[in-house]
Amino acid sequence: MTLAEEFRSRNFSIYGQWTGVLSMILCFAVGISNFFAAPLRIIFGALCFASSFVILFIEVPFLLRICPTSSTFDAFIRRFTTNWMRAGMYTILSAIQWASLVSGASSLIAAAVTLIVAAAFYALAGMKSQEFVGSKTLGGQGVAQMIV
Repeated sequence: MTLAEEFRSRNFSIYGQWTGVLSMILCFAVGISNFFAAPLRIIFGALCFASSFVILFIEVPFLLRICPTSSTFDAFIRRFTTNWMRAGMYTILSAIQWASLVSGASSLIAAAVTLIVAAAFYALAGMKSQEFVGSKTLGGQGVAQMIV
């Protein structure tokens, strides 16, 4: 299945996965840029930066096979295999970034918005009882087995 066919499938988990990748890139950039801000915002920037790596391992599953990680970390990441678990994880990550408003408005709001949009896509997939379908481009549906 090509990327265009994946988007035409109307499976909200595909939309959530690609929005998650966008969120990961945004969290990485915004997290770094907030390292040079007010002291409280540095903490939220570090949390945003760290969440980008968690999202990376969740959304690109073949990385668990090629990167040396601990069995504890692998078990934690493997929890997020259903649409509802991913929606919950993205909601929590978004809530953390919305809490950064305590330190004033900043670019962390952009990360919070994309994270909550990803959560909404996964929640819609869960409400419609769609099975989680990983994008082939990101290592889903047998790509991880072909690499190893």
